[in-house]
Amino acid sequence: MNRIIAIAAGIAVLAALGVTYFLTIGRGGAEGEFAQCRSTSIADGGAGIGGDFTLVDETGATVTSAEVLDQPSLIYFGYTFCPDVCPLDVARNAEATEILEERGVMVKPVFISVDPQRDTPEVLADFTDAMHPRMIGLTGSPEQVKAASQAYRTFYNVHEPEEGEEDFYLVDHSTFTYLTMPGHGFVEFFRRETTSEEMADKVQCFVEAG
Repeated sequence: MNRIIAIAAGIAVLAALGVTYFLTIGRGGAEGEFAQCRSTSIADGGAGIGGDFTLVDETGATVTSAEVLDQPSLIYFGYTFCPDVCPLDVARNAEATEILEERGVMVKPVFISVDPQRDTPEVLADFTDAMHPRMIGLTGSPEQVKAASQAYRTFYNVHEPEEGEEDFYLVDHSTFTYLTMPGHGFVEFFRRETTSEEMADKVQCFVEAG
């Protein structure tokens, strides 16, 4: 029962986070070369979202954002033990990646863990390999993960397990997927309700416009 209550509370928090995020950055015009592709309205074109980061990949190698985001990329911040939200969102991103590949458009799906103490490179490799063969999993020190999260204006909060439930824990986190383009950085974000087909159509528009 405690687990059900915790999951419900986590979902409620995520819904509130989505509204907060929208009110924070969901204002302003959509000018520029990608205006015809945007379904969201982002202040300053999203100039304040994204930036350099240094993390650790699935092989244990330290990598920079320049090395990882070398092609159009779909970035999601989550954690591998997530009971429902992350698997659904990441599977949607993987499906959109497959749809785009069938159309001849290559994008890189990226999963950044906000639970670095538990999500080791080995754990991430198992998770991303199950989702998509080209998905990149990233972790790092708590400081590195925090810096990456702040760059993309995401939120996360790790809850410590309750006594007697040490094998179960939750991490509240925002659930947006970010599209970045080489030479442009962040260009768009997608909400949870976006379908894989809708995501693929939007990403293709951005890639062709860029």
